[in-house]
Amino acid sequence: MALSRLLAVLTGGVLAATLATQAGAAEPGGTLAKIKRSGSITLGVRDGSIPFSYLDDKQQYQGYSVDLCMKVVVALQKQLGLTGIKVVMNPVTSANRIPLMANGTIDLECGSTTNNAERQKQVAFAPTMFVIANRLLAKKSSHIRSLADMKGKTLVATAGTTTLKQMTILNNEQQLGMNIVVGKDHPESFLMMETGRAVAEANDDILLASQVATARNPGDYEITKEALSVEPYGIMLRRDDPEFKQAVDAALSYFYRSDDYVKLYNKWFTSPIPPKGINLNFPMPPQLKAVIAKPTDSPDPAAYAAVPPAQQAASKKK
Repeated sequence: MALSRLLAVLTGGVLAATLATQAGAAEPGGTLAKIKRSGSITLGVRDGSIPFSYLDDKQQYQGYSVDLCMKVVVALQKQLGLTGIKVVMNPVTSANRIPLMANGTIDLECGSTTNNAERQKQVAFAPTMFVIANRLLAKKSSHIRSLADMKGKTLVATAGTTTLKQMTILNNEQQLGMNIVVGKDHPESFLMMETGRAVAEANDDILLASQVATARNPGDYEITKEALSVEPYGIMLRRDDPEFKQAVDAALSYFYRSDDYVKLYNKWFTSPIPPKGINLNFPMPPQLKAVIAKPTDSPDPAAYAAVPPAQQAASKKK
């Protein structure tokens, strides 16, 4: 085949794929109309983001984020006047979750996704559902107390995460000379640290806490006290669909005001959870209490780092 003809074929193929992607994302009438017309909604879920979204021993998806998404589904069913909505669980990863949202494959992403300004250029976020700090996890025998202790050592972070990007920037800024390796998902990142292919794992503190709790020997590991950043988690949805976002935001904001929200939080963070009955013992952080009382989808870390002194004092007493 001549080069010019080959280029034409390839260009045509790329154009067709692009048009198909745009067509899938731009449903007539938006996502609400799509759900009403089809009677179904597709949730993007994770295999190993405990306790947010993961597979149990019966290969069923569950978790804090999944439960929140199901609260939204119930509210949408009522709003649209449907007798039921079929829920399709579509597995996603850190690397493909944003493309699958943008091209219309999934309608809500129910995982552990950081809401930041860069991502808001591609997707939208519902009101913040969790606030985390990035930290390091290492074996106690490694004596890693801070990022500075990682100078010249191997660090692992998960593909497609804000943590990976942050570690790359800090590595250069602080001239640490770390060898940063990449895990395809959170379980693989932990395994690489556990088996010595990396000295430490960088991740969100709650995800690290869940990894320690489910490890063979939890007492072998320690999470650093040094917080490298504070970030909000949010349920992700498509951009430029204001009616759908308004419906999702309203459903979550209403639920956050109910007593059932605290029960849901305690179910996943301060009680034994399946499949092994582990308890993360992770009381609600004061930053999350503040955002639940006054919901926001702000991507600015500064909006979450500051907590009124009175609320901090009250939190310490509990």
